[in-house]
Amino acid sequence: MLPFGKFLIVFTILIAVKIKESIQGKFERALLDDLLMEYNPMERPVSNESDPLEVTFGITLQQIIDVDEKNQIVVTNAWLDMEWVDYNLRWNISDYGGVMDLRFNPNRLWKPDILMYNSADEKFDGTYQTNVVVKHNGTCHWVPPGIFKSTCKIDITWFPFDDQNCVMKFGSWTYNGFQVDLVLKSDSGDTTDFISNGEWDLLGLPGKRNGIVYACCPEPYVDITFTMKIRRRTLYYFFNLIVPCVLISSMALLGFTLPPDCGEKLTLEITILLSLTVFLNIVAESMPTTSEAVPLIGVTILLSLTVFLNLVAETLPQVSDAIPLLGTYFNCIMFMVASSVVLTLVVLNYHHRTADIHTMGPWTKCLFLLWLPWILGMQRPGRDISFKAIKSRFTDRKGMELRERSSRSLLANVLDIDDDFRASVLSHRTFNCGASTSSPASEARSICNYSARELQLILHEVRYITDYMKKQQDDQEVINDWKYAAMVVDRFCLLVFTFFTIVATVAVLYSAPHIIVD
Repeated sequence: MLPFGKFLIVFTILIAVKIKESIQGKFERALLDDLLMEYNPMERPVSNESDPLEVTFGITLQQIIDVDEKNQIVVTNAWLDMEWVDYNLRWNISDYGGVMDLRFNPNRLWKPDILMYNSADEKFDGTYQTNVVVKHNGTCHWVPPGIFKSTCKIDITWFPFDDQNCVMKFGSWTYNGFQVDLVLKSDSGDTTDFISNGEWDLLGLPGKRNGIVYACCPEPYVDITFTMKIRRRTLYYFFNLIVPCVLISSMALLGFTLPPDCGEKLTLEITILLSLTVFLNIVAESMPTTSEAVPLIGVTILLSLTVFLNLVAETLPQVSDAIPLLGTYFNCIMFMVASSVVLTLVVLNYHHRTADIHTMGPWTKCLFLLWLPWILGMQRPGRDISFKAIKSRFTDRKGMELRERSSRSLLANVLDIDDDFRASVLSHRTFNCGASTSSPASEARSICNYSARELQLILHEVRYITDYMKKQQDDQEVINDWKYAAMVVDRFCLLVFTFFTIVATVAVLYSAPHIIVD
């Protein structure tokens, strides 16, 4: 048990608290009755009807809940902060037992009809009607919290390295500036207790007071506009969109190093194109592809990629002013991969051409067999590709070869022997025929005729073999030229598309206003 002294102290404290509460409750009820007895919530609480009621307005931003790029809506959790003086709600503290302030239901008092002008909420007003705190000097302080859905024009030209400026415009719906004057509480909204968002960083929340004269009314209407400046955090998009796209495009470049004879060259390029398309289709829901600026690589690429853009158009804002930065980069890569498939077909077509169905014209030879190999530094075995050799090859080689081959006999060209073979054969034939004059004439003529026929048959067979070998050699030379031309196109495409991929990646990323990977 407690000692009698402590028990007496505790009992005295409880009695004092009970008496104070009973007295306070009595005065508070009396004060409420007196204040609301003749109070009209429809009356604008000013002593002079010609004076505007000054309302101090501010906002406390708690959280960015969602940024819906498709519907261009921003969902935020915020508290409104409004303060005004109601001259009808004043009392003397000493007359009511020291009551300093009261809490009123907002429906029992006059309050400014301040709404968000650019609200996208189904009920338009998303605030929760909390009590109004009224002090003894008539100052009314009202802080209604709410989930606000505001419209915001999303500019995703630099997606995913974009900044957004979303406004929250508040003002009285029926009172003009001569009746209710809004005063900005501070130059910016309160972000002390802001909860960071996983996708967006808050850069600032500046506020501005505006007085606008609308076409409907001659009086000015005052509004307070807060601009929510946010920046997209790019770590997720960098590792889930950009890096896979770069890797897939790098695999497309490897297709130009694959020999055409392996049979998988075209299959590899088509597989890479399909993989990129499927990948882009998977991530399309999170990648805006609106059009609010001119594409970095021009209209031609945009037209080439209409099919891809149609795959993701349904998930993004339906505007046609810009192409997002990431969409532009994906368009570049899609264009490059699609072009690699087309050029792979050209390479395979060149590689499998034969002399029976294709002839290589002089300009084709000049481009693919001489100048491009010289520019690319490709060395063909047994061929000189220096500039001097290229120039002399077209002027001297062909004429010298024709003159040399026409001046030699057929057997000399085939058997690679001296040209005096024909003369020796003819002299031997004349000698034999002349030596046979001692024989009877008929026998000599028959021997000579037989020898001539045998020699003609031999020459005919040799001519046939020579023509066949020459044709095989010429056909093989044409086939080798086409194969070499295919190699030149492969090497040229490899260098060009490698350069294109690097330049596109660097240019698109460098053109972004900022690159954040945190």
